[in-house]
Amino acid sequence: MTTLYQPGIFEPVPAVARYVLFNLTQQGADAQAIKDALGRLSPLANGSDVVLGIGPSLVAALGAEVPGLHEFPDLSAHGVKVPSTPGTLWCWVRGQDLGDLLHLTRKVQKALAPAFAVRHVVDAFRHALGESGHGRDLTGYEDGTENPTGETAEEAAFTRDQGEGLDGASFVAVQQWVHDLDAFEGLADADRDHHIGRRLSDNEELEDSPNSAHVKRTAQESFDPPAFMLRRSMPWMMSMQAGLMFVAFGKSLYAFETQMRRMAGYDDGVVDAMFSISRPVNGAYFWCPPMRNGKLDLRRLGL
Repeated sequence: MTTLYQPGIFEPVPAVARYVLFNLTQQGADAQAIKDALGRLSPLANGSDVVLGIGPSLVAALGAEVPGLHEFPDLSAHGVKVPSTPGTLWCWVRGQDLGDLLHLTRKVQKALAPAFAVRHVVDAFRHALGESGHGRDLTGYEDGTENPTGETAEEAAFTRDQGEGLDGASFVAVQQWVHDLDAFEGLADADRDHHIGRRLSDNEELEDSPNSAHVKRTAQESFDPPAFMLRRSMPWMMSMQAGLMFVAFGKSLYAFETQMRRMAGYDDGVVDAMFSISRPVNGAYFWCPPMRNGKLDLRRLGL
């Protein structure tokens, strides 16, 4: 299994990263132009420095089909917004130095031109890495505490027993959340802990936290079937605005969508307390193709 998936998905989050979203141009309306662009991109998208995600509309433009892939649904309800902003092609550019990532992003951009053009870029970073191996959200709380590990993480994140060109693939949900840090900082310490469902001081889960606590809303084992996924989220900032790039990989889109629906109050009308201190401003699904002999396996796309 370890030779089939894009390795950056399974590796810990890097020191810095860029989330780069591309749209098709008029030249990209031609399927051959798309295939040529993806062929040029392939040597750069090695699955480690650049993790590649393909949107449903791009799969359709190539006349292909990926079972289980669909557009991100608009889950706005119960007074909160969970917008859908479908994407065409997504690159998670990973590394240790932002300058290096700029140059790598430019190479990716040139490889994809003229069929694709950059639509949106978000720069992200790892914050306050601790002994646990997890970084922290900008609220100060550890991010990824409940992530599965080892074989359990592989089982949660990657497709199995689906056949060549599918095994080792992953589905990813990408959302940019904007934090209201003034609102968060205005809360008493105990209220902050109850919003999250953990104590900031020792990261222990609070049994007496309200049903709206984020940890209770998203407890992976509380769903039927369990909704395990591999989170690879990172904080971001631009000028004085900041938040979290929520990124979750799964063998299907079930786990993310099930958790997101509960967060938005679809299960019982209770909205996740996170919505009072943060809000998602976009949301998209992508299919991350597997690897074959150290290169992207794009057979499902006809390449």
